[in-house]
This record gives sequence, C-alpha cells and structure tokens, in this order.
Amino acid sequence: MKKFVEEYGDDVAFVFRNFPLTDSHQYAMAAATIAEAAGKQGKFWEMHDLIYENQDSLNEEMLKESVKTLQLDFNKIENDINTADIQDKIESDFEGGVRSGVNGTPSFFVNDQKWEDYDGTYNSFVELIS
Repeated sequence: MKKFVEEYGDDVAFVFRNFPLTDSHQYAMAAATIAEAAGKQGKFWEMHDLIYENQDSLNEEMLKESVKTLQLDFNKIENDINTADIQDKIESDFEGGVRSGVNGTPSFFVNDQKWEDYDGTYNSFVELIS
C-alpha cells in the first residue's frame, strides 16, 4: 500500500481510520491510542508503522519501547492517551467504519464503495486503477 500511494499519490487519496478489534486483539485499543498520541508529536505514521511491523509481539512493553525508539516525550504520551479528544477520535473512526460496513482490517473503499478484491498485494491496487 505504501508503495502504491507513493507512486499513484496524485491520482488517489489514502485516508486512515482506526478500527481497533478489541475482541480479537488485546492491545488494539492501546495501539490505536498510542499512535494517535504519537501524532500529537508529529509521529503518527512512524508509530503506526512500528506497530504494524511488530504486531506479532504487540504488548505494553513493545508499545513503551516504540515510544523510546521514536524519541517521543513519554510524559506527554502518558497524558495524551487519556484525553477525551483521542478517545473520541478513535470511537468516531470505529463507529464510522461500522456504519460503512467495515468488519475487519484492513478494509479499503474506492469511490465510497467497499472494495472486496484486495488480495494483500501491490498488484491488486495497481489493477484497481488500470
């Protein structure tokens, strides 16, 4: 997806929404919250990428290490993760996903329609706009 957006960014818009599946991922909400808090320090995508690259080892310690790795202000992160604006944003993202028919991640929409043909490859994105 990253490669696709880099190459076709003039023709497509990529919008990320949180959709933490807390029933199947114990740390999904914590991950979403820390990513949003990292965003307040200008490092949302860096945190997002660390979380996804290390999702097999996702736990509280991994999230704390990610804060260190990105050289974020830990005290600010601790304060921000409890703010209503971050929690409201995640809840709003999730509710919007439910209303749109999202039932898992990743989910993609093209021209306001849920795209069901994504097969996990770069080529499926390219074929979509070809």
